[in-house]
Amino acid sequence: MWKLKISEGGSPRLETLNNHVGRLVWEFDPKAGTPEDHLAVEKARVDFYKKRLIQRHSSDILMRLQFAKENPLPPLPPQVKIETGGDITEEAIQTTLIRAVRFYSTIQTQDGYWPGDYGGPLFLMPGLVISLHVTGALNAVLSEMHQKEMCRYLYNHQNEDGGWGLHIEGHSTMFGTVLNYITLRLLGQGSDGGKGAMEKGRAWILDHGSATVVPSWGKLWLSVLGVYDWSGNNPLPPEVWLSPYLLPTNPGRMWCHCRMVYLPMSYLYGRRFVGPLSEIIVSLRKELYTIPYEKIDWNRARNMFAKEDLYYPHPLLQDMLWTTLHKGVEPVLMHWPGSMLRARALQTVMGRIHYEDESTRYICLGPVNKVLNMLCCWVEDSNSEAFKRHLPRVLDYLWVAEDGMKMQGYNGSQLWDAAFATFALISTDLLDDCGPLLKKAHMLIEKQQIQDDCPGDLNFWHRHPSCGSWPFSTRDHGWPISDCSSLGLKAALALAQLPQDIVGKPISSQRIFDCVDYLLSMQNKDGSFATYELTRSYTWLEKFNPAETFGDIILDYPCVECTSAVTQGLAAFKKLYPEYQSKEIEGCILKASESIENFQRPDGSWYASWAVCFTYGAWFGILGLVAAGKTYQNCSSIRKGCEFLLSKQLPSGGWGESYLSCQDKVYTPLEGGRSHLVNTAWAMLALIFSGQALRDPEPLHRAAIYLVNSQMENGDFPQQEITGVFNRNCMISYSAYRNIFPIWALGEYRRQVLRS
Repeated sequence: MWKLKISEGGSPRLETLNNHVGRLVWEFDPKAGTPEDHLAVEKARVDFYKKRLIQRHSSDILMRLQFAKENPLPPLPPQVKIETGGDITEEAIQTTLIRAVRFYSTIQTQDGYWPGDYGGPLFLMPGLVISLHVTGALNAVLSEMHQKEMCRYLYNHQNEDGGWGLHIEGHSTMFGTVLNYITLRLLGQGSDGGKGAMEKGRAWILDHGSATVVPSWGKLWLSVLGVYDWSGNNPLPPEVWLSPYLLPTNPGRMWCHCRMVYLPMSYLYGRRFVGPLSEIIVSLRKELYTIPYEKIDWNRARNMFAKEDLYYPHPLLQDMLWTTLHKGVEPVLMHWPGSMLRARALQTVMGRIHYEDESTRYICLGPVNKVLNMLCCWVEDSNSEAFKRHLPRVLDYLWVAEDGMKMQGYNGSQLWDAAFATFALISTDLLDDCGPLLKKAHMLIEKQQIQDDCPGDLNFWHRHPSCGSWPFSTRDHGWPISDCSSLGLKAALALAQLPQDIVGKPISSQRIFDCVDYLLSMQNKDGSFATYELTRSYTWLEKFNPAETFGDIILDYPCVECTSAVTQGLAAFKKLYPEYQSKEIEGCILKASESIENFQRPDGSWYASWAVCFTYGAWFGILGLVAAGKTYQNCSSIRKGCEFLLSKQLPSGGWGESYLSCQDKVYTPLEGGRSHLVNTAWAMLALIFSGQALRDPEPLHRAAIYLVNSQMENGDFPQQEITGVFNRNCMISYSAYRNIFPIWALGEYRRQVLRS
């Protein structure tokens, strides 16, 4: 039976700054669990399979079953149901909140965070499996049960037409289908396996143009594996890392996720590395194409991409650049004396890969560069200590639920979720129930703060100072983010105002000041905030976005969420520490609020970059302006934002927005007019903080009834459609939101609506 191990090491090659607080690893113990436990797990798997084409997201039942035994559910008051149009009372809300908080207490770890499924993308696990296969480490890292659960996951998330999408709710794409078909084959599935599923997958590939039209990231992985020729790839010259920073095209000016992925890609391309030829590789060369492998026109295939994958088609200018590099530059660099420059570039790239590995304790920025860096370390030296240090960190990215084992989009969302949960719990005013949870969350927030900068010359390594910041996941991961730091700051300040004997000792003032200094350093000249770093170059560079599948990857673009989060964090700080950096903070908040207004669209909405989508954006937009001192009465942006939200409320009283809003950039309701708990909570919070209760509380009453009636018998809330997004087009899970935001919305509703 699978068991989630909490904050443990387990290997002498694992380094940590805080005793592994926040680390989550699933292990299989064949002796664990009772027959009843095994039946419950199997029932969850069967139930998911039956509904897999309707409900694509796991409900994290395996974790909930484990925690139900380890942290038994306290007694609950009777469940509340309110008839549509019925009266809603403070007692009903309080009862619902008590039930919700008591359930939520059972899924918090002793170290203070709430684990959960952070999967969704379907292109992550294939890179891991291909890398482990090529390096010969597949069976050493992934047990038989790991591989079995991975197969379960991929079969569960195969679309009805036989293909796989970019993410679990997406339409079939060549990228998703080719990579996941190959992954299943490398995991031991036959070409006719899966009760016909493999044959359907292969038919989809061949019917839609074969693997020759896989997008560029797929072309690279297939080339590494040996089932696609490197000459069919557009160039990724490592020499760009030798260019001066003054050039706007220097990789150091790019968004960190972009440059850290293309860094190891350029190494593999520069080496033209191909894994060992084997029987399975020979077979795949036949299975993936409609013509014999040796007759494929690889030069023509360079710019061939399936229409199902094209989110960002190449402009003509980009294709001209690739052709020039492919035909004019690469031949020079592949032969002496140009090869001397190539060798120097490859050495430079590996130096940067090692820096990233060591400064993140081999977790790396994200799952894509994690497995690429690991592979590059093996290519450089198959017996290297660096490669050996990578292997135990693979487990940090794997998550098991009733739908199988997936690779997550990060090593978790520990800090992010704990900060949001802190605000939600405080809003309930149920300190007797919430006190122990807040104390543990406080401990987690304190231990995850980054207390120093990365080593070495930060300018040389293209790193922003990080002392005082907070990461998205864990301190060991180590990459700071503006909105995560703002949430960490705001949560620490909120906890500092509660009794120490209940929530623990506050974080020191100096560490709070360090965070404020970090946040002030992150503001762009126009007043906005991006994610990990300043926006370092020009938007015209996006014309050279080589990833056909994703949008807006080149720069660290400013967004309403980060700009609002920093505004809220600094405004909260200013109330408690009015003397520290007062002029700088006032100026920062003023410029940030102007940016928030500039982000707003003519219809009153804000497009959000990190969740679905216009409801999320409106929540951040309105709360940021309110934190800056603006009101519904004196700010037209707040009025327009509220009008936009109210125009989208559904007859059920809730809000329900589809992920299609993110990719199409147009508000799109969920199919069938369904409401969504998390969208509803975001809209409620935005309206409540804008003063909706004083204008017309009826929309809030209706929304609250929807949330109350959605609560499950045990105090949990149901998992619904996926809520997170990145790069406009790929969805990702935020499983903790189903609990956090209904609690928070009902807590503020009780505080600011019913009590007022």
